[in-house]
Amino acid sequence: MIDDPIFYLAAVPAVLLYGIAKGGFAGGFGIVAVPLMALAVPVPQAAAIMLPILLVMDLAALWAYRRSWDAGLIKLLLPASILGMGIGTAAFRYITPDAIRLALGVIAVAFVLYRWAAHVPNAAPAPRSTAKGWFWGTVSGLTGFIAHAGSPPLQVYLLPLRLPQALLVGTVAFLFAGLNWAKVVPYWWLGLFSVQNVATSAALVPVGVAGVWIGVWMQRRVRDKLFYTLIYVFLLLTGLKLCYDGLRAMA
Repeated sequence: MIDDPIFYLAAVPAVLLYGIAKGGFAGGFGIVAVPLMALAVPVPQAAAIMLPILLVMDLAALWAYRRSWDAGLIKLLLPASILGMGIGTAAFRYITPDAIRLALGVIAVAFVLYRWAAHVPNAAPAPRSTAKGWFWGTVSGLTGFIAHAGSPPLQVYLLPLRLPQALLVGTVAFLFAGLNWAKVVPYWWLGLFSVQNVATSAALVPVGVAGVWIGVWMQRRVRDKLFYTLIYVFLLLTGLKLCYDGLRAMA
């Protein structure tokens, strides 16, 4: 197990935030978890440590939202996400984490600014689109595989649908649970599951589960309008942080 206290100063809040985001805010600011952990360990190792934690957190989230998920969206987005995961597996050794961060940051910021600029009070939910679902689902699977950062691309498709908040969170929970379990074999094939990484994951699991239940508690006490406003704010702040990190590393 990693015994560097500096690592846990970054990892504990990272895992807690990811759990809160998974349990209450459809992923939202959970995207910052791997970048936070990457302050102390390389990005591939941070992603490998996070995956077993995510598998346990997924079980807690699935139980909490077992009656709140959209089967039609899962049937559309899960195959697309697995396709993206396959692309991520093939490109894992060639795509730099900094490039992924910058691309995600640009997508997140541009999407939020566009949605705010085009905001129409009481606008009708956007229609579901198979083409858009496949595109953004594939991008989500790619970025989710490399850095557990599949939330921003997925939200580009899901947020305009204006789903009830429990349905949105539950659908995202079911989708990422399927994707995370599908990552196990390629992560093992890539040699990311060392004894040290798995032992470190086990030590952090209780933090992640606690975060999920905190997120569930918060989601049930936040009204729809505030809920969506918070997600857009979290997405914007996360996008700006990712842009900054990507540009600084590539400068």
